[in-house]
Amino acid sequence: MWTDQFESMLWLMVMASLLRMSYELSRPKPHDPGVPLAILLASTAGAGPAPQQKEPDLTPWQKEASERAVKEYAASQGKKWRNWNEAMFQPKK
Repeated sequence: MWTDQFESMLWLMVMASLLRMSYELSRPKPHDPGVPLAILLASTAGAGPAPQQKEPDLTPWQKEASERAVKEYAASQGKKWRNWNEAMFQPKK
């Protein structure tokens, strides 16, 4: 009665039980009636309108300096990504 097949089947059942338990524990919890379902969905996390923030009062030279800094940052990021792309995907000479 206690053959090698039974022992193998027992180990298979233990593994299947652990796999099922892992699956059940990783599932999201049931919906709480007090919380709207749209808040819980990942696809709607950023769907709402962004809150309007009042822009701080900047002097003209501060606005110009910040715009210039943003442009320089964007240019340097583009250069960095081009260098990375060349290093990763271009064939070696």
